[in-house]
Amino acid sequence: MAVQPEGKPCWADAMFSDVEGAKSFYGDVLGWTFGESSSEYGNYTQAYANGKAVAAVVPPMPGQEGQSAWCLYFASPDAAATATKIRDNGGEVLMEPMQVGEFGTMVLARDPSGAVFGVWQAGIHEGFEATAVPGAYAWAEVFTREPEKSDAFFPAVFPLSAKQVEDDAVDFRIFSLGEEPVLGRMKMTDDFPPEVPPYVNVYFTVENCDAAVAKATERGGILRFGPMDSPFGRFAALSDPQGASFSVIDMTTTRGDMPKTTDVS
Repeated sequence: MAVQPEGKPCWADAMFSDVEGAKSFYGDVLGWTFGESSSEYGNYTQAYANGKAVAAVVPPMPGQEGQSAWCLYFASPDAAATATKIRDNGGEVLMEPMQVGEFGTMVLARDPSGAVFGVWQAGIHEGFEATAVPGAYAWAEVFTREPEKSDAFFPAVFPLSAKQVEDDAVDFRIFSLGEEPVLGRMKMTDDFPPEVPPYVNVYFTVENCDAAVAKATERGGILRFGPMDSPFGRFAALSDPQGASFSVIDMTTTRGDMPKTTDVS
């Protein structure tokens, strides 16, 4: 795949204290295979779906043991310029632009509401080699208790437009690049324990949502929500055995009408 346009989700990875355990779990649930770990880059290990690079797992950095979480990266033509925009719009740069050999340049940041994400300026590693096929990335949503902060931040940092879903039951916004929806934003309800921080929830594509949930819970994962039918597909939210949250979605099984949305400036 070519270099992604600015603001488009382009990669996902996660730190695990037990990398072999994570490989075994996601290999079973999502059908991933894994490349050789790169000792030069902290034993970074790419995951593949049908031979295409779709994500990566890595041991934690010193002092971050036991803090497993998926991180979504947004494409940028200039990571340093994006880091400046992040700061200028109330976000926090957690890791300054760091060149990763020939692969590219990365930034880790936190939006003003507390959700952590990454920025990736592609070198020879351009990001996902496949999306929206079984085992690959499908979608992502920012879960936050302060939606107004995220709503102002992301379109200020990236060239995104926004639509608000017309639904009294949920506070949900969709960010798009041109006509293409690329990111959702969901207000966290009181159902979320107060100790759960804002986060970016990454969805991976599966052939059968219920089968993936059964496999995940059999392997020690925890079902947090669903499975539930929607106009976008049948999905469920899970935590893996090391505590990293993620979702699975079967986009071929859809039900209901697409929600009505309102453009927001």
